[in-house]
Amino acid sequence: MNDAAMLRTDLHIHSCLSPCGDGASTPQDLVGMAKLCGLDLIALTDHNTAQNCPAAAAAAKEYGIGFLPGVEVTTSEDIHMVCLFPSAGAAVDFGDLIRQSLSPVENRPEIFGVQQIVGPDGEPAGTEKILLINNASRYSLDELPTLCAGYGGLCYPAHVDREANGLLAVLGVWPEGLGVRAAEIRGETPPAGVPKGLKIIRASDAHSLADIPEGGFPLPLRSADFEGLRQWLEQK
Repeated sequence: MNDAAMLRTDLHIHSCLSPCGDGASTPQDLVGMAKLCGLDLIALTDHNTAQNCPAAAAAAKEYGIGFLPGVEVTTSEDIHMVCLFPSAGAAVDFGDLIRQSLSPVENRPEIFGVQQIVGPDGEPAGTEKILLINNASRYSLDELPTLCAGYGGLCYPAHVDREANGLLAVLGVWPEGLGVRAAEIRGETPPAGVPKGLKIIRASDAHSLADIPEGGFPLPLRSADFEGLRQWLEQK
């Protein structure tokens, strides 16, 4: 790709808003850790919400690191999908739509952990009451790419090499006609069943500051932003 550079990325990170995330992973601290680890571009992808993305975007601007606001959506089939957006506002609006489609089961902090919302100043700004994990949205795997695109975003299946909530583990096969350009993996090589021609994105799925990898995962992007990722995904 012309003018592309190998940028150090991690496009799947959770904050303290994800109940399975470490309470110390505030948006500000996870961005700071990514900077210390030498990353050029990161994405915040909490489960079924983007309420901590504005704070992370502000921190990324302060630290001088590329940032993609996102959501890790649980589809109606119980498959996890990474959805990334060009702005925090678009991500929040999309996340609100997803949240409204969840089952109205309240979080139990003593079991799942506190779902902490953090403001741009780094101070607690409330908690999310609806359980964000183990709670599928009403949107199907087939519907989600189009829904995400309506907010200007991009989406692709998360951790397809993992048993829990991975597309291949849930369905057994990759569905024909799925409107995505990439697949995410946690390991080094994609599993059998991932179609040829898809871009492969490695990511940590970090749930604590210690999980953010030194040096990240290289991607050949022209810029450390949404447009750089979009151009690479659309390249044939």
